[in-house]
Amino acid sequence: MNFSDRFKGQVAIITGGADGLGKSIAQRLGAEGASLALFDRNTVLLEQTAQELMAQNIRVRTYTVDISQEEAVKHSVAQTVKDFGKIDVVVHSAGIVGPTSTKITDYATADFEKVCAVNLFGSFLITKHTVGHMAGRGYGRILLIASIAGKEGNPGMVGYSVSKAGVIGLVKAIAKEYATAGITINGLAPAVIRTAMNADTAPEQLAYMTAKIPMGRLGEPDEVAAMATFIVSPENSFSTGFIYDISGGRATY
Repeated sequence: MNFSDRFKGQVAIITGGADGLGKSIAQRLGAEGASLALFDRNTVLLEQTAQELMAQNIRVRTYTVDISQEEAVKHSVAQTVKDFGKIDVVVHSAGIVGPTSTKITDYATADFEKVCAVNLFGSFLITKHTVGHMAGRGYGRILLIASIAGKEGNPGMVGYSVSKAGVIGLVKAIAKEYATAGITINGLAPAVIRTAMNADTAPEQLAYMTAKIPMGRLGEPDEVAAMATFIVSPENSFSTGFIYDISGGRATY
């Protein structure tokens, strides 16, 4: 199903927009009328994705950004406003898995810091530097991609689990700060989705996570994109501070 004009006239920032969930969400938003600002640190892949989207008559600009660096985020958000005139939607999809099948005693501190810098600090930065602009206009939709690991914890993935639990806390705190400002801030907690992000996950770790999904399969990027676009749509106007489930039945709350 496609709502061709649902985002007509709107501008959306999608982080991690070069590939994976970010690319799928960008494709869906663009198909429904949004102009896209794609943030990613992979310049080559970012430009390839932009060319694919522009071939479908979607308006796209690209910004090479390390989401864990505040000045880079601040500059790219400001440039997006300059280029497009506004920001209506933010979908923060950029993230890394980090070590898997690794007990905490073997988990390098540097790896823990890196995972939290990208997944949690990056979520903080993109929210911090976009929500003020939205508040000035009295409208906005922010979606942070969390994970079922943030709700339940995945053994052997302490950095990822902790960082995504932090994202959930961020959603709930900031949503209350802006609940009367015309801005909704929500999260989405996927189980394992079939993306390149999981290509380096240890087979035993992937098997463990898949076995916990009652539907017995991985999720697909298009399924995530369908839910994400509803969450950030104008029609989803009375839901904020919520972590939506897209886990094939794994989530229990």
